[in-house]
Amino acid sequence: MKPLAERLRPQTIIEMVGQQHLIGKGKVLSGMVENKVLHSMILWGPPGVGKTTLAQCLANSLDAPFFILSAINSGVKELREVIQQAESLPKAILFIDEIHRFSKSQQDALLGAVEKGVVTLIGATTENPSFEVIAALLSRCQVYTLKALQEDELKTLISRALEEDQWVQSRQVKVEEMEALIHFSGGDARKLLNLFELVVNSLPSASIVTNEAVKEVLQTKTMLYDKSGEMHYDIISAFIKSIRGSDPNAGVYWLARLLAGGEDLNFIARRLVILASEDIGNANPTALVMATTAMQAVQMVGHPESRIILSQVVTYLASSPKSNASYEAINAAQALVQTTGDAPVPLHLRNAPTRLMKNMGYGKEYKYAHAYPGNFVPQEYMPDALQQKVLYTPGNSAREQELRTYLKSRWKDKYSY
Repeated sequence: MKPLAERLRPQTIIEMVGQQHLIGKGKVLSGMVENKVLHSMILWGPPGVGKTTLAQCLANSLDAPFFILSAINSGVKELREVIQQAESLPKAILFIDEIHRFSKSQQDALLGAVEKGVVTLIGATTENPSFEVIAALLSRCQVYTLKALQEDELKTLISRALEEDQWVQSRQVKVEEMEALIHFSGGDARKLLNLFELVVNSLPSASIVTNEAVKEVLQTKTMLYDKSGEMHYDIISAFIKSIRGSDPNAGVYWLARLLAGGEDLNFIARRLVILASEDIGNANPTALVMATTAMQAVQMVGHPESRIILSQVVTYLASSPKSNASYEAINAAQALVQTTGDAPVPLHLRNAPTRLMKNMGYGKEYKYAHAYPGNFVPQEYMPDALQQKVLYTPGNSAREQELRTYLKSRWKDKYSY
């Protein structure tokens, strides 16, 4: 039997609950349905607010061929196969769930099909598309923001389950209180219906659903955590953002949630190594050493003692000064390479293994830094067209101020910041 949330999935926008700012009478998406015209769009909002449902409802209303891909488990190969099928189908709609997880190469592969009108794209994302979707693709899509469902809308969903679902009706339950169900759903319609189904299935037939009954069921059932689903990404996101935000209390709380859900210890440790460089970096270089050592220790020790090691490194990283200067530097450098990747290497920096190369000036006038006082001598290391280009700007932490002082003492105006 399909899950309750799937059994109650609407087929038209009229049946949908919530998002009336988009699908209400006279609103933009209802207007598209009336006019039978659809343009490419990105649906941005938290989990369980109806992004997938809305896409399917739009396709149903237009009677259009509908393809679904998940960015979590689909690559360029699967994407190209769908695009090839869509070329022979007019008005084909391609829905990509978690589109922010598509790499740049995957998004580039999609761009051509959108530009040529082979497919109308509907992308769904829980992340800000301005940061996660390439500019060329984003410029060809309208972004619509979906909102978490309100209390009255969530109550409507429970009432609909009681009135329309045959299995729920066969259980003969009566809902006396909804507050706990709504609280634990967090405005997520799918989570609400999954919780409701879990509660109904756990209680004897003809039971009364109360707040206490809901709490009792949730306490005795395995924590709702799907390591391959959205909650996995939501909790790891909260975990990383808490440490980045220097909150050790929240950091260890989300760590405990990950552990309770059976998350892979090596996955947690790897994310901490990334964070130590991305969010702390040279503000505290020891952070990367701590995180790397913790990853090795976790592999040696295993569960359950690894929880102590992970707790130590989480609280240390959360309590460390923060800097994303190295992260910003490599982003800026990679963006620069996209436009200047063919800039020639200056002659004095080139290797000269043959006489011909030496005669051509390869390596000529190169200054060996260690041959000069303080192991430093000013010379240009960037391509000629990029001289004076600054990519790395140390942050304001005490350690990075030392780096600022060092670079300024050596390079003068070039690294004056």
